[in-house]
Amino acid sequence: MTELKEEHFEVISENKAREFEKKQTYKPLPDNLFIEESMIDGQGLFASKDIPAGTDLGISHIEIEKDKMAALEMIRTPLGGFINHEKTVKESNGEGKDVEVSGPNCKRIKGRMDGCKIEYSLITRRDIKAGEELTLEYSMYIPVK
Repeated sequence: MTELKEEHFEVISENKAREFEKKQTYKPLPDNLFIEESMIDGQGLFASKDIPAGTDLGISHIEIEKDKMAALEMIRTPLGGFINHEKTVKESNGEGKDVEVSGPNCKRIKGRMDGCKIEYSLITRRDIKAGEELTLEYSMYIPVK
């Protein structure tokens, strides 16, 4: 009987070691991003190395329809939870057209609906330098100041 108990504890120990290994490999953010104090608001997402325009940084938001009678629920991933808002500023170019003079360096792209969920990816709009904060113009909710 004691041999069975020892075997059982060995199996449990191996399982715990595997679980610990999995926890050590979980990365909530891509390798090229980190969270730091922001001059915009609270904490923000920053580039740890240069990131080219058009880079898909991953899923930032997931929209879920729990049932037909309830409102859609928006879930932010760590990527979407730490990105700060930056409003797009446009000015007239003198020829009757408004052109963007400043704005966010990222955009959110809506993916295909998969069952009752829609995933949104965060894509860089322009080249981002190491140390630069990533920003997004909020469109799904209004930032509270």
